[in-house]
Amino acid sequence: MSLSSPVVLLSSDDGVVSAPANPDGPTRRRSFTPAQKLKYLSEYETACETGQGAAFLRRQGLYSSLISEWRKQRDAGLLEGKQPGQAVGRPSAAQAENARLKAQLRKAEAELSMARTALEIMGKGTRALGADLRERGHQPEAAEALMGTYTALIGAGIPTRDASSLTGVPRVTAARQAARAGRPEPEPAARPVPAHKLIDGERALVLATLSSDEFVDKPPLQVYAILLERGQYVGSVATMYRVLRENMQVRERRRLATHPPRKVPELIATAAGQVYSWDITKLAGPARGVYYDAYVMIDIFSRYIVGAIVHSCEDGLLAKEMMIDASGLHGTPEVVHSDGGPSMTSKTVRILLADVGIVRSRSRPHVSNDNPYSEALFKTMKYLPVFPDRFSSLGHARQFLGEFVNAYNHHHRHTGIGMHTPADVHYGLADAIDRDRDAALDATRRAHPERFTSRVTPRPKILDRDPTAWINQPPTDEIQLAAQHPPASSALTNSDG
Repeated sequence: MSLSSPVVLLSSDDGVVSAPANPDGPTRRRSFTPAQKLKYLSEYETACETGQGAAFLRRQGLYSSLISEWRKQRDAGLLEGKQPGQAVGRPSAAQAENARLKAQLRKAEAELSMARTALEIMGKGTRALGADLRERGHQPEAAEALMGTYTALIGAGIPTRDASSLTGVPRVTAARQAARAGRPEPEPAARPVPAHKLIDGERALVLATLSSDEFVDKPPLQVYAILLERGQYVGSVATMYRVLRENMQVRERRRLATHPPRKVPELIATAAGQVYSWDITKLAGPARGVYYDAYVMIDIFSRYIVGAIVHSCEDGLLAKEMMIDASGLHGTPEVVHSDGGPSMTSKTVRILLADVGIVRSRSRPHVSNDNPYSEALFKTMKYLPVFPDRFSSLGHARQFLGEFVNAYNHHHRHTGIGMHTPADVHYGLADAIDRDRDAALDATRRAHPERFTSRVTPRPKILDRDPTAWINQPPTDEIQLAAQHPPASSALTNSDG
């Protein structure tokens, strides 16, 4: 068998691996002494510093699983002072804990080094931008500085995903620019002078005609048509615009309407009953062109549906009835959020909210994610396997919505509220349920500690509940302030009042 034959290794628990398969004879088994393991570990870690770790493993015929196992043995102190052929053995509980702590220390040191390098490079990049980062009209300079910072981060070993997050440069853009930089820049070809180009005198005539008292207020297209009716031709419409641009005489002169910037609705709820969100969705009726309107109002903190009804049309009076019923059952909220539909902006609804002292908040026009809780609720409903293609009657639609609301409020485990049902959170039962869950986890951990990787008892993230619910996440300091003063009031940053 040639020494250059491909190597296939099979790992085992005692650190012994099999040599290349030989079809002409039995296989030999390859073993490693403790000294060899330490040597390979040192060489592998040195290779990883230059990004050659994978190449080292392939050259030496090693698997990454062997490196991981040897590193655990080294950290546990099982490889020091061992003679060739002496069994390494398994680490004791103290040695295993020592190895785990060493691994955590190495990881923390690597992350700290990476963070220091990233912060140093980011500081240089920000200083290089200077005023260009804060002023408009310098996009090329800002893009060049950020791209240079991104390249420096990658060169320092920062992962591309982290470098992109730090600089705001998309990875696709960085890859495209790197590929473009590797290609030679083509020499621009000299553009030939058009044979039909107007001479200077003709261009002056075009400019004088457009600037005359007769045509000074008319666009080139109208001037072109009027001159043709008179039997005159000074140039095409495109030529007229080209001459005007060369003389900086093209700009918008009409009195166009300007729309004021819309405030971003930023809402925070720290308890149930503070912020309600509502919307209307269409339900297909028995025939084409026939639709029913489902009015649904939800508490954004608990995800509890506080009001739901189906009508044959959309009307502000019907929305008012739904709001009155919801407030009578679950209390008057501080804020009611909705989109800009006709029922939401109707005078009937506005007067109702003003009379009871509810702050009215609306989504921005053409912004689909300003009302996320209602939109997500409708998607959950319409993606159900039992959601019908069409409802046979208004009664059928009302029956389905009633069954859905009951199942959603009392049986649906919501990932946004720690796998509780909306009713548990809305009626204040979630804290007691969390304590029961924690007790069950603690009992299981004490009974079977070997099944858990840590001695602490953290609650799984999927069971955690955020202390606040928000629409268009406000600044972090406002969220923290709202979480520190929960039940007093919800924080309303922006609304249309």
